[in-house]
Amino acid sequence: METPGSQSSLHRANLERVVRAVRMAGSLTQAEIARTTGLSAATVSNIVRELKDAGTVEVTPTSAGGRRARSVSLSGDAGIVVGVDFGHSHLRVAVGNLAHQVLAEETEPIDVDASAAEGFDRAERLVNRLIETTGVGAGKVIGVGLGVPGPIDVESGTLGSTAILPGWSGTNPSEELAGRLGVGVYVDNDANLGALGELVWGSGRGAADLAYIKVASGVGAGLVISGQIYRGPGGTAGEIGHITLDESGPVCRCGNRGCLETFTAARYVLPLLQPSHGPDLTMAEVVRLAREGDPGCRRVIGDVGRHIGSGVANLCNLLNPSRVVLGGDLAEAGELVLGPIRESVSRYAIPSAARQLSIVPGTLGGRAEVLGALALVLSEMGDSTLLDGTLPADAAVPSGTRTAPGVPAVAGARPAGGTGTSAIA
Repeated sequence: METPGSQSSLHRANLERVVRAVRMAGSLTQAEIARTTGLSAATVSNIVRELKDAGTVEVTPTSAGGRRARSVSLSGDAGIVVGVDFGHSHLRVAVGNLAHQVLAEETEPIDVDASAAEGFDRAERLVNRLIETTGVGAGKVIGVGLGVPGPIDVESGTLGSTAILPGWSGTNPSEELAGRLGVGVYVDNDANLGALGELVWGSGRGAADLAYIKVASGVGAGLVISGQIYRGPGGTAGEIGHITLDESGPVCRCGNRGCLETFTAARYVLPLLQPSHGPDLTMAEVVRLAREGDPGCRRVIGDVGRHIGSGVANLCNLLNPSRVVLGGDLAEAGELVLGPIRESVSRYAIPSAARQLSIVPGTLGGRAEVLGALALVLSEMGDSTLLDGTLPADAAVPSGTRTAPGVPAVAGARPAGGTGTSAIA
């Protein structure tokens, strides 16, 4: 039994610090581990040797700054994680390992709004199929990250707004999917997962404070403060879409008038162009046409950018982030939308808040949310899972594993498995 403050408890704490640093980064050199953890180079070297002998990490030769180095990553045998992303018109699933590699990934079209039960059934089938194709040994699933296009109530774990997903009224997404897959499920809204994905692997790398803006059927923001996703006590932080721009504007689904969403979301923007461009127009097509020079689409993209910039200016004045990452289809418009966003921020934000702000497009595209779901599991899983070797044949979630607020841990994973691997980074 370890005594607090004893050599054994200190050693254990140092082991966990190293494992946590490698787990969140995917791979680090020993020098980078020392800088990240604050441990001495000698201590890191001894711990890495111990973890390597135990089969917890793998060490491979590399170079850093032109000098020989050793790259440390978690063992490919340590387990796999699953990411599930529900959009309004798609279901995307990815299976990855603890070294930040994607083993399998697939997307299916689906009308998510129609039926929650159908959506979960489809997700169960796709997850099981992808795990089976990966070829990893049975019982290696450590956890599942789940993204849904709506706010999650922290206390109950249910969707906080039935106006966004009317077919999901009264459902608890984590419990529903956990019951089907037999493994702990961590759930968050799509904007938060997009922020987490870009923070770990995309345009947000290196930023301690950022906002990820996603404009689709609604408008949301994932907020990162001091390197952590900020959800707020009720789980609804980042609802930037309901900032009021015009009190005499269109009525929003929230009941107010002139919300940012009513000037920027696809359901409000597309009708402006459909009379001239056809009823089947999508935001992706608007962006493509704008890039090709279509004047109407360029005007609409520019107007949307200016409205988004007004909301971003409010965020700057309140939270003073160092970076804003624009995700979704709009990010493909490049400077056609980023320029107007910067113009509004320059006009409406406090100069000291806007001076050090960078506004950039996301680099992960439509994969940001599903990769964020993988990152959610990696960030929430307990290090004891790896250090104690608690991955038995049934891969039960060990007691003490920390779950996201309101998310139960469910034991008994299904068999796991991957085909080719590709680095997430």
